[in-house]
Amino acid sequence: MSKLTKIERDTVIYYNQSIVPMLIRTNDPKLIRKLNALAADFPELCKLTEEDEICGSYFEVDKHRVSIHVTRPYSEERRRRQSQWAKEHGLKGANESRGHEV
Repeated sequence: MSKLTKIERDTVIYYNQSIVPMLIRTNDPKLIRKLNALAADFPELCKLTEEDEICGSYFEVDKHRVSIHVTRPYSEERRRRQSQWAKEHGLKGANESRGHEV
């Protein structure tokens, strides 16, 4: 696929509640890599159906494998508390709190 600018790299998700596989068309190289890896490991859940220079890659994906996560913005109070905690503990403290070693 030819090199596209970031504005040209789009992703379209075709979702219908009554149809089991969903169709994802994308020009995003990172998403294409993820979907190709999923298709390689789980061909029954994801498959590349079409690929071309102009429109990108089309994948059929089991709709239970895709999630859209919508989050509310953090309150100013929460942002302030997290900022203060990060300043006090730094990166090492953040990793230790998750049970990781630096």
